[in-house]
Amino acid sequence: MVKLRIRGLMAFTVIVLGLAGCEILPRGAAVEREIVQAAEGEATDFAVHAVTREFLAVLDDWPSPQSTSLGWIPTSGGARTQVIATGDTLEITVWDSSDSSLLSAPGQRSVQIQALEVAPDGTIFLPYVGDTLVAGMTLQAARQTLHEAIDRIVPSSQVQLAMAEGRTNSVDLIGGVAAPGSYPMPDRNFTLLNLIALGGGVQGALVNPQVRLIRAGDIYGTSIARLYANPRLDTLLRGGDRVIVEDDRRYFLSLGAAGQQSQHRFVQDDISALDAISIIGGVESRRGNPGGVLILREYPHSALRPDAAGPNQARVVFTLDLTSADGLFSARNFHLAQGDLVLVTESPITSAQTIFGLVGAAFGLANQSSGLTD
Repeated sequence: MVKLRIRGLMAFTVIVLGLAGCEILPRGAAVEREIVQAAEGEATDFAVHAVTREFLAVLDDWPSPQSTSLGWIPTSGGARTQVIATGDTLEITVWDSSDSSLLSAPGQRSVQIQALEVAPDGTIFLPYVGDTLVAGMTLQAARQTLHEAIDRIVPSSQVQLAMAEGRTNSVDLIGGVAAPGSYPMPDRNFTLLNLIALGGGVQGALVNPQVRLIRAGDIYGTSIARLYANPRLDTLLRGGDRVIVEDDRRYFLSLGAAGQQSQHRFVQDDISALDAISIIGGVESRRGNPGGVLILREYPHSALRPDAAGPNQARVVFTLDLTSADGLFSARNFHLAQGDLVLVTESPITSAQTIFGLVGAAFGLANQSSGLTD
């Protein structure tokens, strides 16, 4: 009876080893050498590059993997007073001490001319005066111009001027802050961070908040973190600008023998390969291969180059060896791009470990059966 059990166990072992040789046993990830060997074939449509200190110097000259990227406008000086623009509404008060006036009734010392909207040509119309250009002037300069014009028909008059900002002298703050809305520009030295402060600040729940500035049909973008770190990026706003604060929409994927197989958001502007390994929960200790972490990336065809100035294939696999000092330092300086896939390959010995585990379990069952029969 014992001989029969031993023969059955031997047969089971042969079957398991045969399955391993045929690679029928399921695996959670590829083995690195399989991908590298595939890249060396004649019909592959992807390239493989080992991430080393020498290769990083080459990679710095490659075009961006993003087909489009948003620029930004650095700050500059502006007038610290408000400037009248088309669409603004003016209110003029004329003080007149004379007994007879074209603008005021007998006994009336002042007259108000309200709701004077600045026309597209930059002028307003005044009775007995006609069209007067005021756009582009500060309130003080416009008041002086209007006083000189009115003084011709009402000598010794005094002029007061007030303004309500129109669309071209206000900006819209859309989402991502405590109090979104339309905000008038107090002067021409009004910056993006001034606007966000008026809106109550950025919402704390946003992931790596991004700023989008829409101006004259163009879109500019940067992150709040960059604005905080570099005051020179705190750009001046113009009337009619629209500002949106939103989550960073970039992400990368993780698959294989990683701690997590999921989609991960960019929590900061730059995510290194080491950052990514930390975010995905590291390499699975039981079956992951720290010497075979792969970054899969697709470049636009416009980025392809026949020489070292760019990739020669649209699909590129970057290999990272986290078991060496050069591999670790290089991984720290390798930056992920939107849509990258971090693939942690399986250790070559994992299949053998699986088989030995099955054999050991079989031996345990055999011993238990033997104990029951003895």
